[in-house]
Amino acid sequence: MNLKIIKGHIIYTKEKTQFEVCKDSFIVVNNKKIVGVYKKLPDKYIDVPIIDYGDSIIIPSFIDLHIHAPQYMQMGVGLDLELIDWLNKYTFRSEEKFSDIDYAREVYPHFVKALYDNGTLRSCIFATIHNDSTYVLIEELRKRGLSAYVGKVNMNQNAPDKLIQSTECSIKETREFIESNSFSELIKPIITPRFVPSCSSELLKKLGEISCKYNIPVQTHLSENKKEVEWVKSLFPKNPNYSDVYREYNLYGREKTLMAHSIYLSEAEIEMAKQDNIFLVHCPNSNMNLTSGIMPLTNFLDKGIKVGLGSDVGAGHKIGMQHTITSAIQCSKINHIINENERSLSESEAFYLATKINGSFFGKVGSFEKDYYFDALVINSGDKLINNLTPLEQLQRFLYCGDASNIIDRYLEGQLL
Repeated sequence: MNLKIIKGHIIYTKEKTQFEVCKDSFIVVNNKKIVGVYKKLPDKYIDVPIIDYGDSIIIPSFIDLHIHAPQYMQMGVGLDLELIDWLNKYTFRSEEKFSDIDYAREVYPHFVKALYDNGTLRSCIFATIHNDSTYVLIEELRKRGLSAYVGKVNMNQNAPDKLIQSTECSIKETREFIESNSFSELIKPIITPRFVPSCSSELLKKLGEISCKYNIPVQTHLSENKKEVEWVKSLFPKNPNYSDVYREYNLYGREKTLMAHSIYLSEAEIEMAKQDNIFLVHCPNSNMNLTSGIMPLTNFLDKGIKVGLGSDVGAGHKIGMQHTITSAIQCSKINHIINENERSLSESEAFYLATKINGSFFGKVGSFEKDYYFDALVINSGDKLINNLTPLEQLQRFLYCGDASNIIDRYLEGQLL
């Protein structure tokens, strides 16, 4: 046995309806996983050294289900535009630069450090079409000890020439990417068509075949913007809705599927998401910044749909998931004001989405329940007045007012990073 005992104010969400607050308590970890949380330490652990964090709060570490690594240097830029114009004027130009592997070596260490600093220890990442630069990203994640699904992006139409690959090239390089020796237990590949408009039916079909053959999950975008939805209708007029395009090509509902944004879903698509157990990923900051709209989040939750959270950097202007949590709450309040039939999102629910629901994409992650991986952040403001707040109040203050400097330690699968 390789036992470790951590002491502090422990907070997590076993259920979405409430926080579990364990003041001055102990987490017992054996190897990578949690044995239990105790107010009084059982006698059998009396000789095990204790890592005592005093007045610090200990929470599950953050998981980001939708983020664009190459857009890190683009955060905050061009956000007066809507989605399609923003892609054409800024994003594609930014991603073209990653044809230069030296540029990737310059940018990606900063991106990965920002994830680490802000406590996002697991994430689902869009890279670019460029394999060599994406290998640089994977190596930087490995150096930091972080866990991620990383996707080589696929596009063969409706993008600048420098970002378009032929179907044959896109598929060939996708196969090379997923068969490379870059991956490990912590870092895995994910099939990543950018979105329907950037992929022909042939490319979508072949990506679906690869996902099926290798049993690899899928990440992409769905119904982010009204003009985008109409564009998809014009490109695939025979399909009844946007979601059905992905479903037709086996990119929807197999194993684990991430559909980012999902703002403008029809009733049929809502039922599809529920039946196929899709992860819809709410990205509140980018949705507001690009004037895309607001996901009817609590409506989806109350219908039993699985919804996670994503920062969506760079349309999202903050990489820390605490900002995504609070923005999700604020967006739900705006929706409630507009439509009283849609309730507001509670703090415990938002925290639950960013930890336990997001974590479920990676397995038993995102909670301090027995047999979950011990992924954790230790948070202390360094301010005696703030430390005099209750543990839950300290967490609330961190979510709304805190930053990376408040995170004093990070654990992934029981290991101090």
